[in-house]
Amino acid sequence: MSTTPTTRLILETLLPHLKVAAAYANFLQPKIAALPAKEQAKNFFAAALTDADVAIQNLIEVVLLATFPDIRFYGEEYESSNNTKYFRATELGSEGDYLVTLDPIDGTKFYMDGHSNYQIILSILNSDDFKAVIAISPAQNIYFYALRGEGAFKGTLEMSLEACAPLHITSAQPAILLGWGMNSIAHLLKDRYKVIDIATDYSSDIQIPNLNGILSGDLSGAVIKSGKFLDSAALAFIAKEAGWIVTTLDGSTLPPLHTCKNYSLPGLIVAASKSVHQDLLSALQKTSPKMNVET
Repeated sequence: MSTTPTTRLILETLLPHLKVAAAYANFLQPKIAALPAKEQAKNFFAAALTDADVAIQNLIEVVLLATFPDIRFYGEEYESSNNTKYFRATELGSEGDYLVTLDPIDGTKFYMDGHSNYQIILSILNSDDFKAVIAISPAQNIYFYALRGEGAFKGTLEMSLEACAPLHITSAQPAILLGWGMNSIAHLLKDRYKVIDIATDYSSDIQIPNLNGILSGDLSGAVIKSGKFLDSAALAFIAKEAGWIVTTLDGSTLPPLHTCKNYSLPGLIVAASKSVHQDLLSALQKTSPKMNVET
């Protein structure tokens, strides 16, 4: 096997193609036609599958196979892709043998309903933790990225990686996002925060913050039942590199990725400050037997 490319080289190589994917997604959004829903989807967000998901993944797969043919790759639409079989592997490798992951449209339901806060998320994973994440918001003409130990950055789609400015999430709104299955703690937080329960507050007509609101300042915290490598865990990594607090639902440090199953970390608390983290942790501790919190 050839030498593994650096994380920065992978991002620099893929960024122009991700920008093309962003332009495509933005163009297609008002014209999108839904494909058949994914089988065995647990909620209507996971069930949403569009032409854009498959097309964007195919684009990035072609670039990866042509440029880094020995790279490991796992894309959300692997079952619909004709390219999956050509990659050397789709799972995490040993130390230094990176896995690239892609969520071609994170927030597909938001995308299908015409909202602007969907993203294209590409990550580079080592056996222990994320090495890098880039999250592009096509409709908002911005992107965020983070490299492990180097901080997080924000720029417009016209900017190179080097031109982006450090991401400082200041004056975050006193709003908390509760992911699927987390609504049991809502009543314990409503006296201090605007609580957004994704399962009940989503609207096709009125845009509410998605998890990427932690990067824009629309949220000061979030509680997620399962931190999927493809999306929520990736966004949490960017927030952590920007100085936020990220733990499991019992307040523990995140476990190494290779100890996790199904491309997913256990549940996540993502908080802008120690006080917000303590509020979320306290609420979870009061309701954990009822919720059967994953730890």
